[in-house]
Amino acid sequence: MSQAEAANEPVSPENPKPEENTAEKKKLGVTTWIFIGLLSGIIVGLLFNLLVPSDTPLFTVIVNDIFYIVGKGFIRLMQMLVAPLVFCSIVCGAAAIGDGKMLGKVGGATIGLYLLTTIIAITIALIISQFVNPGIGLDLGSIAGQQVSTAESTSIVDTLLNIIPTNIFSSLSEGSMLQIIFFALLLGVILGHLGERVNVVNSFFQQFNVIMMRMVTLVLKVAPIGVFCLIANTFASLGLSALVPLGKFIGGTYLGLLFQLCVVYMGLLALFAHLNPIRFLKKFLPVMAFAFSTSSSNATIPLNMETLERKVGVDPKIASFTIPLGATINMDGTAIMQGVAVVFAAQAFGIDLGISGYLMVIVTATLASIGTAGVPGVGTIMLTMVFQSVGLPVEGISLIMGVDRIVDMGRTAINITGDAVVTTVVARANHMLDRRVFDADEPDAVLTDDAIEEAEVVKLHVQEASGETPAKF
Repeated sequence: MSQAEAANEPVSPENPKPEENTAEKKKLGVTTWIFIGLLSGIIVGLLFNLLVPSDTPLFTVIVNDIFYIVGKGFIRLMQMLVAPLVFCSIVCGAAAIGDGKMLGKVGGATIGLYLLTTIIAITIALIISQFVNPGIGLDLGSIAGQQVSTAESTSIVDTLLNIIPTNIFSSLSEGSMLQIIFFALLLGVILGHLGERVNVVNSFFQQFNVIMMRMVTLVLKVAPIGVFCLIANTFASLGLSALVPLGKFIGGTYLGLLFQLCVVYMGLLALFAHLNPIRFLKKFLPVMAFAFSTSSSNATIPLNMETLERKVGVDPKIASFTIPLGATINMDGTAIMQGVAVVFAAQAFGIDLGISGYLMVIVTATLASIGTAGVPGVGTIMLTMVFQSVGLPVEGISLIMGVDRIVDMGRTAINITGDAVVTTVVARANHMLDRRVFDADEPDAVLTDDAIEEAEVVKLHVQEASGETPAKF
């Protein structure tokens, strides 16, 4: 046997045709097509903005009708899956952890890190805004006013009480994520505690979760088309000229987002999880691109969980619990946008907030980010609560509504990255992260469904033999 044959034999002993393997490797995956859809959408959108007048039938039919309908339809497809997926994932995750002490340890660490990163995010935004000065020199008369929807300011007591649902079916139909998570977590803990006595119910939720994930797979097949239409519609409507009057606001927000990503998140991975941040970013970049294009943390939940489990090596028990939770209560990117927006409006209106005002912004923006649903644009509505808490005119929000879509894309990418980083850190601290998967250069080539099932069986035997829960890698 030649050296080439000897080298190839262990790789594929049953398929000696190397050209078939080459063709399979060259096949583009969904994440690659999402990137293509993102870049194509930007190019097509800018071409329409520059070459086709907005009042022509061509622009109306293609941009306002086709791009808008397909893009929004794709978002609705993803939102359709959110409530049942989150509910089943958290029930299965809490039940799988089983041990109440482990659940309390994982949940407490996760929530603590989520709150800490949000406080850091809003503080960074306020500091950066003092150097960027986004509102100084702004010509308010050149910006057309827009109708602003206001959000009622909710007390801390009401916020805590609203977590407890009075009717879980109403919460599911309305998409009240905190209430859904509360009930699912409680149900999962009970199922895990009862164990074999409720095997039928456990099997139902596990099988329904498999069904939901298969439905997610089907919807993701049209993701590149949906991403293309969303981005093309955005840039066709706004164009590059939309960045000019609010360039400092956009630049300040993205500067804060980059600082949060490169310093805070990567620092957490390096210091507490002892993982290579560059390798993590390389594996997670497609998820960030998907979140950037859809502007929906909830819509990115399935892809986020899939990537963490198959490419980063996070145990599904952890990811199925922390990612849906983070999509609801961990909104670091939204907090950064709100911090920059507060300084922007304060400078534009000539209002001095003072130290006490900025401290109030930190507290209120943290609460607002917790209560912000993971859907496009809702962060701007919740911003009214932050403005009212420090006495800023809510009319100032109309100044940023025109470019909110551009900012929304960046902050959503940071939101879901924060969820993933905290999940990875918590998994690593609890010995529920497989370093072999994280260190693999080509995880897709080795992480087939059969391989995962085999690994789970092996891990189960190791746990039973050693008495460890979970198994250490």
